[in-house]
Amino acid sequence: MRTLIAALVLSATVAIGLASRQAWLQKQQLPAGLIQANGRTEGDHIAIASKFAGRVSEVLAREGDNVAAAATLIQIDDQQLQAKLNQATHGVAVADAILQGARANANAVAAEVRAAKTSLALLKKQVPLAIETAEAELQQALAAGATADSNEGYKRSESQRAQKLLNSKAISVEEADRKELAWTLAQNELTTATAARITAEKRLAESKLGADRIKEREDAVAALEAMHAKSLAQIKECEARQAEAEAGVAEAQSNLDDLTITAPATGTILSRFVDQGEVVNAGTPLLDLVDLDRLYLQVYVPEPLIGRIRLGLSAKVYTDAYPDQPFNATVRYIASEAEFTPKQVQTKDERVKLVYAVRLYFNENPEHRLTPGLPADAIIRWIEETPWTPPRW
Repeated sequence: MRTLIAALVLSATVAIGLASRQAWLQKQQLPAGLIQANGRTEGDHIAIASKFAGRVSEVLAREGDNVAAAATLIQIDDQQLQAKLNQATHGVAVADAILQGARANANAVAAEVRAAKTSLALLKKQVPLAIETAEAELQQALAAGATADSNEGYKRSESQRAQKLLNSKAISVEEADRKELAWTLAQNELTTATAARITAEKRLAESKLGADRIKEREDAVAALEAMHAKSLAQIKECEARQAEAEAGVAEAQSNLDDLTITAPATGTILSRFVDQGEVVNAGTPLLDLVDLDRLYLQVYVPEPLIGRIRLGLSAKVYTDAYPDQPFNATVRYIASEAEFTPKQVQTKDERVKLVYAVRLYFNENPEHRLTPGLPADAIIRWIEETPWTPPRW
Protein backbone atom coordinates (compact mmCIF):
# COMPACT_ATOMS: atom_id res chain seq x y z
CA MET A 1 0.00 0.00 0.00
CA ARG A 2 2.79 2.38 0.90
CA THR A 3 4.53 1.50 -2.34
CA LEU A 4 1.44 2.37 -4.32
CA ILE A 5 1.04 5.69 -2.53
CA ALA A 6 4.70 6.55 -3.17
CA ALA A 7 4.35 5.72 -6.84
CA LEU A 8 1.27 7.94 -7.14
CA VAL A 9 3.06 10.83 -5.40
CA LEU A 10 6.09 10.45 -7.68
CA SER A 11 3.91 10.40 -10.78
CA ALA A 12 2.09 13.52 -9.66
CA THR A 13 5.38 15.29 -8.94
CA VAL A 14 6.77 14.40 -12.37
CA ALA A 15 3.60 15.56 -14.06
CA ILE A 16 3.67 18.90 -12.23
CA GLY A 17 7.36 19.34 -13.13
CA LEU A 18 6.77 18.64 -16.81
CA ALA A 19 3.84 21.03 -16.87
CA SER A 20 5.91 23.75 -15.17
CA ARG A 21 8.82 23.27 -17.60
CA GLN A 22 6.48 23.49 -20.60
CA ALA A 23 4.95 26.68 -19.25
CA TRP A 24 8.47 28.14 -18.66
CA LEU A 25 9.60 27.25 -22.19
CA GLN A 26 6.52 28.81 -23.68
CA LYS A 27 7.21 31.94 -21.66
CA GLN A 28 10.84 32.04 -22.81
CA GLN A 29 10.06 31.69 -26.49
CA LEU A 30 9.60 34.87 -28.57
CA PRO A 31 6.54 35.32 -30.72
CA ALA A 32 6.87 34.26 -34.34
CA GLY A 33 8.24 37.15 -36.37
CA LEU A 34 10.92 38.19 -33.86
CA ILE A 35 14.56 37.11 -33.64
CA GLN A 36 16.74 37.75 -30.63
CA ALA A 37 20.49 38.27 -30.80
CA ASN A 38 23.20 39.88 -28.72
CA GLY A 39 26.47 41.66 -29.31
CA ARG A 40 28.44 44.80 -28.51
CA THR A 41 28.02 48.34 -29.73
CA GLU A 42 30.69 49.38 -32.18
CA GLY A 43 31.58 52.34 -34.35
CA ASP A 44 33.90 53.29 -37.18
CA HIS A 45 37.11 54.18 -35.37
CA ILE A 46 39.52 56.66 -36.91
CA ALA A 47 43.10 56.50 -35.69
CA ILE A 48 44.38 60.06 -35.96
CA ALA A 49 48.13 60.25 -36.55
CA SER A 50 50.77 62.70 -37.76
CA LYS A 51 52.37 62.35 -41.17
CA PHE A 52 55.63 63.72 -39.79
CA ALA A 53 57.74 63.12 -36.71
CA GLY A 54 58.01 65.99 -34.28
CA ARG A 55 57.38 67.38 -30.82
CA VAL A 56 53.79 67.95 -29.69
CA SER A 57 53.52 71.64 -28.90
CA GLU A 58 49.82 71.75 -28.02
CA VAL A 59 46.99 69.31 -27.29
CA LEU A 60 43.57 70.83 -27.84
CA ALA A 61 41.34 67.74 -27.56
CA ARG A 62 40.73 65.42 -24.64
CA GLU A 63 38.83 62.20 -24.07
CA GLY A 64 35.11 62.71 -24.39
CA ASP A 65 35.37 65.92 -26.43
CA ASN A 66 32.92 66.25 -29.30
CA VAL A 67 34.77 67.72 -32.25
CA ALA A 68 33.62 69.01 -35.62
CA ALA A 69 35.22 68.06 -38.89
CA ALA A 70 38.41 70.08 -39.59
CA ALA A 71 38.65 71.20 -35.94
CA THR A 72 42.24 71.52 -34.69
CA LEU A 73 43.11 68.70 -32.27
CA ILE A 74 46.91 68.66 -31.89
CA GLN A 75 49.69 70.99 -32.99
CA ILE A 76 53.14 69.63 -33.85
CA ASP A 77 56.09 72.02 -33.55
CA ASP A 78 56.44 73.72 -36.95
CA GLN A 79 59.49 75.98 -36.65
CA GLN A 80 61.66 73.99 -39.09
CA LEU A 81 58.95 73.65 -41.71
CA GLN A 82 58.05 77.31 -41.30
CA ALA A 83 61.67 78.18 -42.09
CA LYS A 84 61.53 75.94 -45.17
CA LEU A 85 58.32 77.65 -46.24
CA ASN A 86 59.94 81.07 -45.87
CA GLN A 87 62.92 79.88 -47.92
CA ALA A 88 60.63 78.49 -50.62
CA THR A 89 58.65 81.74 -50.66
CA HIS A 90 61.86 83.72 -51.13
CA GLY A 91 62.77 81.37 -53.97
CA VAL A 92 59.48 82.21 -55.66
CA ALA A 93 60.20 85.93 -55.34
CA VAL A 94 63.66 85.47 -56.87
CA ALA A 95 62.28 83.32 -59.68
CA ASP A 96 59.60 85.91 -60.37
CA ALA A 97 62.17 88.71 -60.54
CA ILE A 98 64.27 86.69 -62.99
CA LEU A 99 61.18 85.97 -65.05
CA GLN A 100 60.24 89.64 -65.18
CA GLY A 101 63.78 90.50 -66.30
CA ALA A 102 63.64 87.85 -69.02
CA ARG A 103 60.30 89.20 -70.23
CA ALA A 104 61.65 92.76 -70.29
CA ASN A 105 64.69 91.61 -72.27
CA ALA A 106 62.46 89.73 -74.71
CA ASN A 107 60.30 92.82 -75.18
CA ALA A 108 63.39 94.94 -75.86
CA VAL A 109 64.72 92.46 -78.42
CA ALA A 110 61.28 92.25 -80.02
CA ALA A 111 61.32 96.05 -80.41
CA GLU A 112 64.75 95.85 -82.05
CA VAL A 113 63.45 93.17 -84.41
CA ARG A 114 60.51 95.34 -85.41
CA ALA A 115 62.78 98.37 -85.97
CA ALA A 116 65.25 96.30 -88.03
CA LYS A 117 62.47 94.88 -90.17
CA THR A 118 61.08 98.36 -90.79
CA SER A 119 64.53 99.63 -91.75
CA LEU A 120 65.04 96.61 -94.03
CA ALA A 121 61.73 97.16 -95.77
CA LEU A 122 62.63 100.85 -96.32
CA LEU A 123 66.08 99.93 -97.61
CA LYS A 124 64.57 97.47 -100.08
CA LYS A 125 62.51 100.34 -101.49
CA GLN A 126 65.38 102.87 -101.49
CA VAL A 127 68.01 100.73 -103.24
CA PRO A 128 66.18 100.21 -106.56
CA LEU A 129 65.20 103.87 -106.61
CA ALA A 130 68.81 104.96 -105.92
CA ILE A 131 70.09 102.69 -108.73
CA GLU A 132 67.53 104.08 -111.13
CA THR A 133 68.42 107.66 -110.20
CA ALA A 134 72.16 106.99 -110.48
CA GLU A 135 71.73 105.42 -113.91
CA ALA A 136 69.75 108.44 -115.10
CA GLU A 137 72.41 110.82 -113.73
CA LEU A 138 75.12 108.78 -115.47
CA GLN A 139 73.29 108.93 -118.77
CA GLN A 140 72.92 112.66 -118.34
CA ALA A 141 76.61 112.98 -117.46
CA LEU A 142 77.60 110.90 -120.48
CA ALA A 143 75.49 113.10 -122.76
CA ALA A 144 76.96 116.25 -121.24
CA GLY A 145 80.45 114.76 -121.58
CA ALA A 146 79.89 113.92 -125.24
CA THR A 147 78.65 117.44 -125.92
CA ALA A 148 81.58 118.96 -124.05
CA ASP A 149 84.04 116.71 -125.87
CA SER A 150 82.58 117.63 -129.25
CA ASN A 151 82.59 121.33 -128.38
CA GLU A 152 86.16 121.11 -127.11
CA GLY A 153 87.31 119.54 -130.39
CA TYR A 154 85.52 122.18 -132.40
CA LYS A 155 86.97 125.02 -130.31
CA ARG A 156 90.44 123.48 -130.58
CA SER A 157 90.25 123.36 -134.38
CA GLU A 158 89.07 126.98 -134.52
CA SER A 159 91.87 128.08 -132.18
CA GLN A 160 94.49 126.24 -134.24
CA ARG A 161 93.15 127.72 -137.50
CA ALA A 162 93.12 131.16 -135.91
CA GLN A 163 96.82 130.76 -135.04
CA LYS A 164 97.64 129.93 -138.62
CA LEU A 165 95.67 132.93 -139.85
CA LEU A 166 97.39 135.12 -137.28
CA ASN A 167 100.77 133.94 -138.51
CA SER A 168 99.79 134.95 -142.06
CA LYS A 169 98.47 138.27 -140.79
CA ALA A 170 94.96 137.29 -141.95
CA ILE A 171 93.29 138.07 -138.59
CA SER A 172 94.06 140.27 -135.73
CA VAL A 173 95.66 139.22 -132.48
CA GLU A 174 92.42 139.98 -130.65
CA GLU A 175 90.49 137.56 -132.85
CA ALA A 176 93.09 134.88 -132.30
CA ASP A 177 92.93 135.48 -128.51
CA ARG A 178 89.11 135.10 -128.56
CA LYS A 179 89.45 131.78 -130.32
CA GLU A 180 92.08 130.69 -127.78
CA LEU A 181 89.83 131.70 -124.89
CA ALA A 182 86.85 129.85 -126.37
CA TRP A 183 88.97 126.74 -126.64
CA THR A 184 90.10 127.12 -122.99
CA LEU A 185 86.47 127.43 -121.88
CA ALA A 186 85.57 124.35 -123.91
CA GLN A 187 88.40 122.44 -122.22
CA ASN A 188 87.11 123.46 -118.80
CA GLU A 189 83.61 122.35 -119.70
CA LEU A 190 84.98 118.99 -120.86
CA THR A 191 86.90 118.59 -117.62
CA THR A 192 83.75 119.40 -115.64
CA ALA A 193 81.67 117.00 -117.71
CA THR A 194 84.29 114.28 -117.25
CA ALA A 195 84.29 114.82 -113.49
CA ALA A 196 80.49 114.71 -113.46
CA ARG A 197 80.59 111.44 -115.44
CA ILE A 198 83.07 109.92 -113.00
CA THR A 199 80.94 111.04 -110.07
CA ALA A 200 77.84 109.55 -111.68
CA GLU A 201 79.65 106.28 -112.29
CA LYS A 202 80.76 106.12 -108.67
CA ARG A 203 77.24 106.94 -107.45
CA LEU A 204 75.83 104.16 -109.63
CA ALA A 205 78.41 101.73 -108.34
CA GLU A 206 77.63 102.80 -104.77
CA SER A 207 73.88 102.42 -105.28
CA LYS A 208 74.44 98.93 -106.66
CA LEU A 209 76.11 98.09 -103.35
CA GLY A 210 72.62 98.45 -101.86
CA ALA A 211 72.04 94.73 -102.50
CA ASP A 212 74.94 94.01 -100.17
CA ARG A 213 73.49 96.39 -97.58
CA ILE A 214 70.13 94.61 -97.89
CA LYS A 215 71.85 91.26 -97.35
CA GLU A 216 73.71 92.69 -94.37
CA ARG A 217 70.48 94.08 -92.94
CA GLU A 218 68.70 90.75 -93.51
CA ASP A 219 71.46 88.99 -91.62
CA ALA A 220 71.09 91.49 -88.80
CA VAL A 221 67.31 90.88 -88.69
CA ALA A 222 67.89 87.12 -88.64
CA ALA A 223 70.37 87.51 -85.77
CA LEU A 224 67.88 89.64 -83.82
CA GLU A 225 65.12 87.11 -84.46
CA ALA A 226 67.39 84.32 -83.20
CA MET A 227 68.13 86.44 -80.14
CA HIS A 228 64.40 86.97 -79.64
CA ALA A 229 63.73 83.25 -79.95
CA LYS A 230 66.43 82.61 -77.37
CA SER A 231 64.88 85.19 -75.05
CA LEU A 232 61.48 83.48 -75.43
CA ALA A 233 63.12 80.16 -74.57
CA GLN A 234 64.65 81.82 -71.52
CA ILE A 235 61.17 83.00 -70.53
CA LYS A 236 59.90 79.42 -70.78
CA GLU A 237 62.81 78.25 -68.66
CA CYS A 238 62.17 81.00 -66.11
CA GLU A 239 58.47 80.15 -66.05
CA ALA A 240 59.34 76.50 -65.43
CA ARG A 241 61.67 77.52 -62.59
CA GLN A 242 58.98 79.76 -61.15
CA ALA A 243 56.44 76.93 -61.36
CA GLU A 244 58.94 74.66 -59.64
CA ALA A 245 59.48 77.27 -56.94
CA GLU A 246 55.73 77.70 -56.48
CA ALA A 247 55.35 73.93 -56.27
CA GLY A 248 58.00 73.99 -53.57
CA VAL A 249 55.99 76.59 -51.69
CA ALA A 250 52.83 74.52 -52.07
CA GLU A 251 54.65 71.43 -50.81
CA ALA A 252 56.16 73.32 -47.87
CA GLN A 253 52.76 74.82 -47.04
CA SER A 254 51.13 71.39 -47.26
CA ASN A 255 53.75 69.88 -44.98
CA LEU A 256 53.31 72.79 -42.58
CA ASP A 257 49.54 72.36 -42.62
CA ASP A 258 49.98 68.64 -41.89
CA LEU A 259 51.62 69.56 -38.59
CA THR A 260 48.24 70.92 -37.51
CA ILE A 261 46.33 67.73 -36.77
CA THR A 262 42.65 68.24 -37.51
CA ALA A 263 39.57 66.05 -37.17
CA PRO A 264 38.89 64.16 -40.40
CA ALA A 265 35.21 63.91 -39.48
CA THR A 266 32.75 64.98 -36.83
CA GLY A 267 32.91 62.67 -33.82
CA THR A 268 33.94 62.07 -30.23
CA ILE A 269 37.46 61.54 -28.90
CA LEU A 270 37.49 58.15 -27.21
CA SER A 271 41.19 57.85 -26.43
CA ARG A 272 44.24 60.11 -26.30
CA PHE A 273 47.70 58.58 -26.56
CA VAL A 274 49.99 61.60 -26.37
CA ASP A 275 50.71 64.57 -24.11
CA GLN A 276 52.17 67.99 -24.76
CA GLY A 277 55.96 67.95 -25.13
CA GLU A 278 56.21 64.35 -26.29
CA VAL A 279 58.09 63.50 -29.47
CA VAL A 280 56.07 61.33 -31.83
CA ASN A 281 57.02 59.37 -34.92
CA ALA A 282 55.29 59.60 -38.25
CA GLY A 283 52.20 57.41 -38.27
CA THR A 284 52.04 57.04 -34.48
CA PRO A 285 48.37 57.10 -33.34
CA LEU A 286 47.65 60.23 -31.33
CA LEU A 287 43.89 60.11 -30.86
CA ASP A 288 41.04 57.66 -31.41
CA LEU A 289 37.95 59.27 -32.92
CA VAL A 290 34.55 57.68 -33.42
CA ASP A 291 31.30 59.14 -34.70
CA LEU A 292 28.79 58.49 -31.90
CA ASP A 293 25.95 59.33 -34.28
CA ARG A 294 26.94 56.37 -36.50
CA LEU A 295 27.16 53.54 -33.97
CA TYR A 296 25.91 50.04 -34.65
CA LEU A 297 25.36 46.79 -32.79
CA GLN A 298 27.04 43.81 -34.39
CA VAL A 299 25.11 40.62 -33.63
CA TYR A 300 25.42 37.06 -34.87
CA VAL A 301 22.37 35.28 -36.25
CA PRO A 302 22.37 31.44 -36.40
CA GLU A 303 22.54 29.93 -39.85
CA PRO A 304 18.95 28.48 -39.76
CA LEU A 305 17.52 31.98 -39.10
CA ILE A 306 19.60 34.09 -41.47
CA GLY A 307 17.13 33.60 -44.32
CA ARG A 308 14.61 35.67 -42.35
CA ILE A 309 16.94 38.65 -42.07
CA ARG A 310 16.96 41.25 -44.81
CA LEU A 311 18.26 44.78 -45.18
CA GLY A 312 16.01 47.49 -43.87
CA LEU A 313 14.35 45.44 -41.11
CA SER A 314 13.58 47.30 -37.90
CA ALA A 315 15.17 46.31 -34.60
CA LYS A 316 15.17 47.37 -30.97
CA VAL A 317 18.32 47.26 -28.87
CA TYR A 318 18.30 46.83 -25.09
CA THR A 319 21.30 47.64 -22.89
CA ASP A 320 21.99 46.91 -19.25
CA ALA A 321 22.60 50.60 -18.62
CA TYR A 322 19.18 51.58 -19.99
CA PRO A 323 17.00 48.45 -19.62
CA ASP A 324 13.73 50.37 -19.91
CA GLN A 325 14.82 52.47 -22.90
CA PRO A 326 15.14 50.46 -26.11
CA PHE A 327 17.04 52.10 -28.94
CA ASN A 328 15.65 51.88 -32.46
CA ALA A 329 17.94 50.42 -35.10
CA THR A 330 17.88 49.21 -38.71
CA VAL A 331 19.55 46.25 -40.41
CA ARG A 332 22.16 47.80 -42.74
CA TYR A 333 24.64 44.97 -43.23
CA ILE A 334 24.41 41.18 -43.55
CA ALA A 335 27.57 39.10 -43.95
CA SER A 336 27.71 37.02 -47.11
CA GLU A 337 29.63 34.13 -45.48
CA ALA A 338 29.03 32.21 -42.27
CA GLU A 339 31.56 31.95 -39.46
CA PHE A 340 31.87 30.25 -36.12
CA THR A 341 30.40 32.30 -33.32
CA PRO A 342 33.07 34.69 -31.97
CA LYS A 343 34.57 34.14 -28.53
CA GLN A 344 32.71 37.05 -26.95
CA VAL A 345 29.44 35.09 -27.21
CA GLN A 346 28.64 33.94 -23.72
CA THR A 347 28.02 30.17 -23.88
CA LYS A 348 30.34 27.48 -25.18
CA ASP A 349 27.45 25.75 -26.98
CA GLU A 350 26.71 28.91 -28.94
CA ARG A 351 30.38 29.34 -29.93
CA VAL A 352 30.47 26.16 -31.97
CA LYS A 353 27.55 27.14 -34.19
CA LEU A 354 27.79 28.71 -37.63
CA VAL A 355 26.42 32.25 -37.59
CA TYR A 356 26.22 35.32 -39.84
CA ALA A 357 27.34 38.76 -38.71
CA VAL A 358 24.57 41.37 -38.90
CA ARG A 359 24.97 45.06 -38.16
CA LEU A 360 22.12 47.04 -36.68
CA TYR A 361 22.78 50.75 -37.14
CA PHE A 362 21.16 52.95 -34.51
CA ASN A 363 18.65 55.41 -35.93
CA GLU A 364 19.80 57.93 -33.33
CA ASN A 365 21.92 58.16 -30.21
CA PRO A 366 20.14 60.62 -27.90
CA GLU A 367 22.52 62.59 -25.72
CA HIS A 368 25.24 60.19 -26.92
CA ARG A 369 24.26 57.70 -24.24
CA LEU A 370 25.57 54.82 -26.28
CA THR A 371 29.32 54.37 -26.62
CA PRO A 372 31.39 51.65 -28.30
CA GLY A 373 31.88 48.43 -26.31
CA LEU A 374 28.54 48.22 -24.50
CA PRO A 375 27.00 44.72 -24.42
CA ALA A 376 23.42 44.76 -25.67
CA ASP A 377 20.53 42.50 -26.73
CA ALA A 378 18.57 43.07 -29.88
CA ILE A 379 15.15 42.09 -31.14
CA ILE A 380 14.85 42.00 -34.93
CA ARG A 381 11.33 42.02 -36.34
CA TRP A 382 11.05 40.18 -39.63
CA ILE A 383 7.20 40.05 -39.69
CA GLU A 384 5.81 43.58 -39.59
CA GLU A 385 2.59 42.77 -37.73
CA THR A 386 4.35 41.07 -34.82
CA PRO A 387 4.20 43.16 -31.61
CA TRP A 388 7.50 44.09 -30.01
CA THR A 389 8.62 42.01 -27.04
CA PRO A 390 11.66 42.53 -24.77
CA PRO A 391 14.48 39.97 -24.92
CA ARG A 392 13.97 36.69 -23.06
CA TRP A 393 16.57 34.38 -21.63
